[in-house]
Amino acid sequence: MPTGQLITLSLYFVLMLGIGLYAWRKSTDSSEGYLLGGRQLSPAVAALSAGASDMSGWLLLGLPGALYAAGLVEAWIGIGLFAGALVNWIVVAPRLREQTERLGNALTIPEYLANRFPDAALALRVVSALIIVIFFAVYTASGLVAGGKLFDTSFAGLFGDVSGMSDYMLGIWLTAGVVLAYTMVGGFLAVSLTDFVQGCIMVVALVLMPLVVMFGPGGSAGESLTQVQPGFLDIGFNLTTIGFLSAVAWGLGYFGQPHIIVRFMAIRSVKEVPAARNIGMAWMFVCLLGAIGVGLAGRAYAVRNGIAVEDPETIFIVLAELLFHPLITGFLLAALLAAVMSTISSQLLVSSSSLTEDFYKLFLRKQASERESVTVGRISVLLVALVAIWIASDPESEVLGLVSNAWAGFGAAFGPLILLSLTWGRMTGAGAVAGLVTGAGVVIAWIVLGWNSAFLGGDGVYEIIPGFLAAFIAILAVSAITQKQEAADAS
Repeated sequence: MPTGQLITLSLYFVLMLGIGLYAWRKSTDSSEGYLLGGRQLSPAVAALSAGASDMSGWLLLGLPGALYAAGLVEAWIGIGLFAGALVNWIVVAPRLREQTERLGNALTIPEYLANRFPDAALALRVVSALIIVIFFAVYTASGLVAGGKLFDTSFAGLFGDVSGMSDYMLGIWLTAGVVLAYTMVGGFLAVSLTDFVQGCIMVVALVLMPLVVMFGPGGSAGESLTQVQPGFLDIGFNLTTIGFLSAVAWGLGYFGQPHIIVRFMAIRSVKEVPAARNIGMAWMFVCLLGAIGVGLAGRAYAVRNGIAVEDPETIFIVLAELLFHPLITGFLLAALLAAVMSTISSQLLVSSSSLTEDFYKLFLRKQASERESVTVGRISVLLVALVAIWIASDPESEVLGLVSNAWAGFGAAFGPLILLSLTWGRMTGAGAVAGLVTGAGVVIAWIVLGWNSAFLGGDGVYEIIPGFLAAFIAILAVSAITQKQEAADAS
């Protein structure tokens, strides 16, 4: 790797660590400060933090790779995500911000659910915390896989011989190490501020890359895009009903992603939610458009110039190294790391908060001091990261595949539960537990049975669809039954 790229990446790492130290001095003296930044995020920081923690390595690797391989038809994933994010900001954000503070100043999603349904508080906190830790270990692993692929593609033996490990594993350990440093030290404020900076880097990269690929030397503007393969620019090419539903159903996942909706809890006030929504949705639109452009233009560029790309998910990295000055390439690779690290840090912190608030303080040390709680939170961050590193150690892992499994798990388990708990007053604690267990169970069963790859002799059905529907029905049915039982007992 040229010196310019190393300099740029090194400056990026130093900046992230510097933000972590700043946050450590500002907001880590209490659980509320460490886990929610004191509920003092500005609209811009909250918006870009939510967006950056959402748009992980799949935005620069997985989504462009899918479009590179199959064409514009894969853009339906982005369309579904945009619609889901918009509804999430409109329906969930203001209600969650208000209710989590009003109901016992809840610092985590499990704690909010326990306060909302006190008759099932223990079951809700334990089950939801288990789901969070399990699926976030997988989700965090997807980000580490992206970091590993970056180093494996870009460094190509530069450090492997010196370190005694593969470039892929070195990338995983380095990515995890930097994230751990600023997350353990600075907590939620560090994560949110680094997310803001990382979000700015990501949007610049995703605007710059497709423009240069299309209109730069050897670019693919004009007729070359239409000559890649039949139907490459047809958004409905070979699209089945099941394929369409499975793509747009990604949007259902937003309502149940703890690392995203926790940002809503940390905004300064409900009145500032609309401003944050507008900033966040504008950022997301530009980023998704850029990612689609990278995949489509990248495929056309590769075909036109006879470039062989063995792994479609590395097209962003390949183009960055071919088309730009080393200093700019370093910036673009930093954007990829930004996408990876912003999500990993958010997921580690949410997992840590659940282990601390919903296990340690609930079962082991109910009277734990604020300092002790913060210390346990930092240890929990490290433990979850080590599990994620173990999961990510397989270099054959696919970023989009790991993300899709974890996204579905959270979306089905928490999505209907969060939506109904905020909008339906007749929901019961038993119904909430039923929704959690049913949603997570159906998703896991669907994956194990392979029905997300092939179902009834046809295309696979994305596991979030059956999981979300089953959880929604379970909540409604069990709530109705328990309401009648409670009424009968009262009479």
